[in-house]
Amino acid sequence: MFAAINFAARKGLAEAAPEGAAEPDSRDRARRTGVRGETYAYWYLRRQKYVMIARNYTAPGVKGEIDMVGFDGPVLAFVEVKTRTANSAQPRPEQAVTSEKERHLARMAGQFIRARKLEGVPYRFDVIAIETQPGNRPVLRLHKGAFTSNPQTNR
Repeated sequence: MFAAINFAARKGLAEAAPEGAAEPDSRDRARRTGVRGETYAYWYLRRQKYVMIARNYTAPGVKGEIDMVGFDGPVLAFVEVKTRTANSAQPRPEQAVTSEKERHLARMAGQFIRARKLEGVPYRFDVIAIETQPGNRPVLRLHKGAFTSNPQTNR
């Protein structure tokens, strides 16, 4: 399936901005690019032998969401996907995962583990950075173990 998704993405995940685009349209375009990036990342991870068990996980009372959760062998991976239209003036997508974002992800991951009774299962936090331009194939970087929530409990 990734081969089909990868073929479809050969001209990029982002849409070209129409002439004189209004601000709301550009936010909507960015959201669509993000959704395409998550779909691309999902199938990429499946091809890398991840066994996906959740997408867009939200925890009650906790801000944000975890884009994907899956097993990479025996390790449970909480995956954050950042998709950006490539632009030399902007920082790299992985730089958008701030310490505040890490705290939110760690809090949600703890809730996910408790809710599914997965205590004792080794886990880590991965980040997928996708840079895309209209007309070009996206560039994907997978950062396994991009950050830790607590060195004592994160194996």
